[in-house]
Amino acid sequence: MIEKVLASAGRIKILKLLLAEKELNISKIGRKAGLQYTSVNKHLKILKKAGLVEEEKIGRIRIFRVKEENEKCKILKKLFEV
Repeated sequence: MIEKVLASAGRIKILKLLLAEKELNISKIGRKAGLQYTSVNKHLKILKKAGLVEEEKIGRIRIFRVKEENEKCKILKKLFEV
């Protein structure tokens, strides 16, 4: 599954952003990564399915962050040097 995650430049951008910023909503991810909302949403679904990202809903806003306790995330953090 990790191969599928790393096969997309968009997902790598999103992971790097979340590792650096700790948590962001979809619109901020899109702006900072230069991606459209639908693309960000699609990438986040894949990242969630892979167990790399978690989501918290606060009212209508969805906040995303990397699952820091996940071993794969620890490896990616070292790989991306964030």
